[in-house]
Amino acid sequence: MSDTRSPQKDAYSLILEAIDSHLYTPGDRLVESELAERFGVSRTPIREALQRLETQNLLTRDGRSLIVASLDHSQLSELYAVRGELEGMAARLAARHAAPEEVGVLRDMLNDDRALADDPAALSRANRRFHKQIHLASHNRFLVQQLDLVHRSMALLATTSLAAEGRATGTLDEHARIVDAIEAGDGDAAYAALRDHISKAYKTRLKLDAKAVEEAP
Repeated sequence: MSDTRSPQKDAYSLILEAIDSHLYTPGDRLVESELAERFGVSRTPIREALQRLETQNLLTRDGRSLIVASLDHSQLSELYAVRGELEGMAARLAARHAAPEEVGVLRDMLNDDRALADDPAALSRANRRFHKQIHLASHNRFLVQQLDLVHRSMALLATTSLAAEGRATGTLDEHARIVDAIEAGDGDAAYAALRDHISKAYKTRLKLDAKAVEEAP
């Protein structure tokens, strides 16, 4: 069976995944020819993908070069504020609309993720899957679209907050409270649990950023 995916979509997805996995981090310069060679894609779809990422503010201009954008303190605050509200809404709706099978998937994810507590990178990937499952369980396509945009911007954070000491265990315990509330059909508790989860992640992020500034030469 032939692959019907468009080259433009492939190039965009490949670059976005590279940013999301921190292969490219804020400040890194993206060069068409180098990207084309790395991903085995022609320069035209690479160019179109870079233009698309620039319009989404994931890339920015540094003279004539395109670099991976970074978030300043105000942008980080705004991002977490929006994320907290939208994620909380998704949890509330999931408590109302999630099928038992969807709750079961969340429970299985939670159990599997406990084995990743000592691997921040793997747990970060699992964390994104867990949150995406809650988004889908909300059964609201417009909310899912908006959360996709928010999580796309989260890729601009150079490190995962799960690397902070003790954060992995705290995250998994918070996930458990979220799943418990969704399973109980308690929308208010699910909303509160997820908002608290995002608040703790933001606090950890601020501490990591402050430490990075303190240790900078």
